[in-house]
Amino acid sequence: MVSHVHLRRRRTKRLAAHHASEQHGDQRVAVIGLGRFGSSLANELMRRGWDVLGVDTDAQIVQRLSDELTHAVVADCTDPEALRQLGVHEFTSAVVGIGTDIEASILIASNLLEAEVPNLWAKAISRQHGRILERLGVHHVVLPEHEMGERVAHLVTGRMLDFIEFDDDYALVKTVTPEVVTGMPLGQSQVRSKYGVTVVGIKRPGEGFTYATAETVISKGDVIIVTGKTQAVESFAALD
Repeated sequence: MVSHVHLRRRRTKRLAAHHASEQHGDQRVAVIGLGRFGSSLANELMRRGWDVLGVDTDAQIVQRLSDELTHAVVADCTDPEALRQLGVHEFTSAVVGIGTDIEASILIASNLLEAEVPNLWAKAISRQHGRILERLGVHHVVLPEHEMGERVAHLVTGRMLDFIEFDDDYALVKTVTPEVVTGMPLGQSQVRSKYGVTVVGIKRPGEGFTYATAETVISKGDVIIVTGKTQAVESFAALD
């Protein structure tokens, strides 16, 4: 049940959320669980002009965030009635940011699914936790610690400047240009046929990123954005 509600709404936040809503449709989101992950997410959504309802069972956390979010509420969302009182069933998006209490995470996700929230995200602390959430029907499962660990491992062990991997073994990489593809147009270098990757963007020293074309000539020291199968982009980024 809802035990205490902070309804401190700043006019600037309300206007920003209203403006974003007019431009992009309903931009209200409920973030349940305001630990490091949930509070960081909620604040970033606020920065982007969203109307954020933050919920946690810890009154001190809610008090700390009450001036930062549109609404901050103390409630136990394992109780479906608490969700109903908060009107979360009217939201188009919700995030379950609870990770350490797996039972609470699963119960809250189930309640949100029963409330037919159309776009549900949930944090998982392990692959097993993630599989359970997926079987429940959660639309988007996030394993932040695992995904960040993989990403940093790629950066530490290679020449990559950034690395993002997608579910279907496909990756996007920012890397310094290997010398083997410098000094000639991309169309002549046959990057795609030789290495199985596609160069989609380029950044020269002192300039911003631009799209790469078949006529683009890459020089030593240029930074490029490359896409392709994970193993292919890893091998390409490792070239001298």
